[in-house]
Order: sequence, then C-alpha cells, then structure tokens
Amino acid sequence: MKYRFYIFLFLYVVLSFKAVFSQNKPVYGLVIHGGAGFATRESLHGKEKDYLNAMQLAIDSGYRILERGGNAVDAVEATIQILENCPYFNAGKGSVITKAGTIEMDASIMEGKNLKAGAVAGVRRIKNPIRAARLVMDKTPHVLITGKGAEDLWIKQGYELTDTSYFYDREMLEKWKKEREKEKMTDKHGTVGAVALDQYGNLAAGTSTGGMMNKLPGRVGDSPIIGAGTYANNETVAISCTGHGEFFIKHAVAFQVHALMKFKKMTLKEASYTVIQEELKNIGASGGLIAIDKDGNISMEFNTSMMFRGYRLSNKKNEVLIFK
Repeated sequence: MKYRFYIFLFLYVVLSFKAVFSQNKPVYGLVIHGGAGFATRESLHGKEKDYLNAMQLAIDSGYRILERGGNAVDAVEATIQILENCPYFNAGKGSVITKAGTIEMDASIMEGKNLKAGAVAGVRRIKNPIRAARLVMDKTPHVLITGKGAEDLWIKQGYELTDTSYFYDREMLEKWKKEREKEKMTDKHGTVGAVALDQYGNLAAGTSTGGMMNKLPGRVGDSPIIGAGTYANNETVAISCTGHGEFFIKHAVAFQVHALMKFKKMTLKEASYTVIQEELKNIGASGGLIAIDKDGNISMEFNTSMMFRGYRLSNKKNEVLIFK
C-alpha cells in the first residue's frame, strides 16, 4: 500500500509542477501580411501554393528567433527580409515602378518597449529597406530619412548599394507599360509587414513596400509613417497596415487602433474592426492590418476580398491564408 501511495504522490507532484509551469510559460508569436486587395485565384495564375509557401518560410524564419529567446525587433526584421527577397510581393525585389520608370521603396520598424522607431522612404538601391529602417532606429537620433540621405547613411555604416537592375523583372515591366499607356495609377496592395511579441513581453512592428504602380516620383505612402502604417507600444499592441496609403495617413490607422485600446478600453478585435470595417470602409478606403497585442491575441482584419496573411503562435497554432 505504501508503495502505491508514494507512486501516486510522485505522479501528483509531477503533474502539478507541469500545470504550474505551463501556466507561467510566456506567450509569444508572430503575424505577417503580404498585402490586401481584390485578387482572385485565377489572377494568381496557379501560384497560390507558391504564395503560401513563401509566407510560411518568412513566418518560420522570424518565429525561430522568438522560440530561441530572441527579441521581437530581430524577428520582425528577419521576417520582412524574406518577404522583400520574394518577387511575389510589392516590396524589395517585387517592388512596382513609378511613372518615371524608377523604383522607390519605403520601410519602417518600431519597438514597443521604448517607442524607438526608424524609417526610410524613396530608396532605390538598398536591397532590403527594412534593414535600412532598423539602421535609422539604432544608429541615428532620427525617425525618417529619405532618398539619397538614407543611401548615404547605408554606405557610411559599411554596407553596399545594390544595382537597380536587381529590382526589375520582365513581368513587372510589362505591367508597368500597360498602366503607363492607360495613364493609370494602380494601388497594388502587395505591401509586406510583420508584428511580433517576444518571450519578454516586448512588441515590435515593421512594414515595407514599393508603393503604388505608376505613382508620381517622390510619392510616399503610409508604410514609413509611424502611427499610420506601423506602430508598436508595449502597453497595447503592435500593428502593420496595408492599403491605400493616403487614407491610412489621414486617419492615423495604426495609432488609432492603439488609442481605442488604451483610452476606450476596446479589445484588439473590437478596435481593429472599428477602424477597418467601419471608419475606412465608410469613406471608400480599402485595405487591412495585422496586429498582436501584449497578451498574445492577434488580428488580421481587412475589408477587401483577400489579404495574404499568416501567423504562428507559441500555443502551436500556425496558419497561412489568402482568401476569406
């Protein structure tokens, strides 16, 4: 009898310890987007699986950093670099072309602990603009540096510029020629972004884009604007947006979600829905956002027919999605 009692006692202690440990285990995770819009399965030309695989690769890259105890900023930067290197998305390698035939890229990154942020706009020869944005955040007293100034900083820090030919491909050039002939500016919602919560409770967000097809040279959207396209604050949430940048700037979309959560005490789900499905939709603005709050809750809200999106969380949940 005593033997059985001690076995039972041992099992009870082990299970109790496991329960307590699991309750205290930190929550962490990563959410990404690759743009929102009105694409159909047909318009993806049979590449739906390729898009899903590309997003999963990016998610896994950032999640590994979090899983090993890395910080949210590093995870966001690494994730976005993968997306910038993929020609499927409108950032880095896949960036669209301006009315003048140039490629001008924007990016931003922000950490929620001390509200540090960095951004670049209108860069043409930096392979991964998100790295340049991180450089601005870490190495300067500024938040946003544009064009030649950003590229000069990149060189001064010991990095090489990339030849502009890297960013052009035949398919993108053909699309640009058609849009130019129509005198049309296309709001290609292929902007990429990532948000993360690390094991220490720190939040971070980042966004990168090539902007709008056939846009005027020098045009800057919401992606490099802190509070419009990107925002992170450990008190509430980390957010990255995608959509018609002019509207997202006017309505300070990313900051507005934070403000609704902080001052109106809304949940992340309520705040995201209010901004995307009510305020923006009511003025005819299309797009979406991804977010993760301080407790590990996520949102992937959009008012278009689709948004490239996905997440991986420490509770083992992992999804990549395109359509509703």
